[in-house]
Amino acid sequence: MSTLFTKIVRGEIPCYKIAEDEHHFSFLDIRPLKKGHTLVIPKREESYIFRMEDEELARLMVFAKRVAVALEAEVHCARIGIAVIGLEVPHTHIHLVPIDTVGDINFRNPPVILSEEEMVQLAERVASRFANAG
Repeated sequence: MSTLFTKIVRGEIPCYKIAEDEHHFSFLDIRPLKKGHTLVIPKREESYIFRMEDEELARLMVFAKRVAVALEAEVHCARIGIAVIGLEVPHTHIHLVPIDTVGDINFRNPPVILSEEEMVQLAERVASRFANAG
């Protein structure tokens, strides 16, 4: 059975896409901790990040770095925080969260509410920065 994230990659479930390549996909989290909270996933389903092959994990992290750089250029923050929890969806995913304090990446915090228009515009701006960065 396909995971929620595989269905997003296949276009079966809509998302606010940021970037994609042959092996990876990234999109805005629909329950963001902060404006710009983005998920980065491998397209291949793997339930646990540390079961990934070394080269595959390295490629995922490099892709996540490119997304983080584009995100940081678009969203005002001190830096982009990273978290890998892996319990809520059985498909490896990296959370990239714009942060100003350590508390900004607390998953007990309520989600930030953004309008559909804000999500679309933000995804487009970050995607453009990602694409133009090379």
